[in-house]
Amino acid sequence: MQFLLAFVVAAPLLGALAALLPAPPGLKGKSPEQAVLRHGVTVTGVILAAAVALALGFDRDTPARFQATTDISWIQALNVRIHLGIDGISLPLLLMTALLFFLCALYSYFKLPEGPSPKAFVALLLVLESGTLATFAVLDLLLFFLAFEMVLIPMYFLIARWGGAQRKAAAWKFILYTLLGSVVMLLGLLLIGVNSGTFDMVALASDNGRGLTHTTQLLAVLAIGTGLAVKTPMWPLHSWLPDAHTAAPTVGSVLLAGVLLKMGTYGFVRILLPVTPDGMATFAPYLGAFAAVGIVYGSLACLWLARKGNKGDLKRLIAYSSVGHMGFVLLGIASMTPTGVNGALFANIAHGLITGLLFFLVGALKDRYGTADLDTLAGATGAALYGRAPRLGAFLAFAAVASLGLPGLAGFWGEMLALFGAFEPARGLARPAFLTYMAFGAFGTLLTAAYLLTVVRRVCMGDPNARPEPAPGAASGPALELADIRHYEFAAWTPLVALTVLAGLWPAVLLGLTDPAVQKLLAGGNA
Repeated sequence: MQFLLAFVVAAPLLGALAALLPAPPGLKGKSPEQAVLRHGVTVTGVILAAAVALALGFDRDTPARFQATTDISWIQALNVRIHLGIDGISLPLLLMTALLFFLCALYSYFKLPEGPSPKAFVALLLVLESGTLATFAVLDLLLFFLAFEMVLIPMYFLIARWGGAQRKAAAWKFILYTLLGSVVMLLGLLLIGVNSGTFDMVALASDNGRGLTHTTQLLAVLAIGTGLAVKTPMWPLHSWLPDAHTAAPTVGSVLLAGVLLKMGTYGFVRILLPVTPDGMATFAPYLGAFAAVGIVYGSLACLWLARKGNKGDLKRLIAYSSVGHMGFVLLGIASMTPTGVNGALFANIAHGLITGLLFFLVGALKDRYGTADLDTLAGATGAALYGRAPRLGAFLAFAAVASLGLPGLAGFWGEMLALFGAFEPARGLARPAFLTYMAFGAFGTLLTAAYLLTVVRRVCMGDPNARPEPAPGAASGPALELADIRHYEFAAWTPLVALTVLAGLWPAVLLGLTDPAVQKLLAGGNA
């Protein structure tokens, strides 16, 4: 188990180095480009297999205990250790990360985004995977920061070199926002480490803030929370996200929404809740307020983009929907209750699966129509996916109803539990304020249904035999012959559909892992 976890974290880096080397003659296949893309699929597939083996070996009777641990000294002068381990909170995120990277590598093998060398693309993808997996596996504050920062440069280049229109501006906005947030976060992490005498996250969680003064906790929560909120992203620190998603290639958008956003909320749960409980209790009402506003704001922005005549980009719309969905995650965390935090962790996984699927589908639509502009897609007669590409239309409709929280699918449980957590927040938190936040969240679910059903109506319905409006600059033509789901798309999307249904029908699979770990975390390691 120790070896498996260390392998899962380190293997992508070794794979990235190997991707930059010349392929052996017997493995080149049709071309060196195919060889390096096949290398990416193989490495991510091996990592996924190792993560699954790690999950099979995980002791489900004690999910609150860190397992597969490695703890060796690294920088003695700073008391920094290479400390790895997983529990019921981090294991689902580790598995989802490994799965999404494998599916993205598989998708890219058949549909590589336009850009420079495929070698660089595969290497950056694997470095990005190593950073995200390490974030969910490390148990040292400084290692967490290094892993947290490790993902920035690969994602910057994936957007800037393989993205679409306005990619350089979007990439710079992404890197500037996240770097500035990270600088502030580092100050908060150092403040905790210097005042407590250790950077070990397990020891700090067990101490439960007893070694930190109230003022220190307040400053730490403010600094670390700001950095995490930028990555989440929390309103009003979200403005980098729509531009980054709109400009990113399809797999970049999938990984940004499905994995990178989870790093911020994971930091709230893993670091701030157990290490600075008094500081979190002070700031929880404000975090809940920002979350509630983000839920409604994100939904209203999507509703505006979905309306006819507003030239809304579908990728941008889904990006704004992430602001709303991550608002539910933050609301559950702000409640500081087992119900709310479990809901936040469940919503994290559900959002990664469903929004990852949505970005795959929008990327496929853009490949077929040459645009993701909703007005152009809908045109006078509607894109008519049900008639032109029925399986593609069915997948899009499924992803939309899953995203709006239909009972029986994964999106329902996380949001419901987050609202229940706000209904009965932790002792000492102002219940009237959280009831107000709950009302905002409930209103947000109605707005979510409104804009997603509008998107389904405009994109999936219409006359399949009518002549669609051409994309800007393109000549009009006869009724569009649209390719339905291709084999590689079906292979990449089906696991996400299956897991969305499984998590919706059998939520105990996930909650059985997270609940004991959350109970222990909120009790300061004593439960």
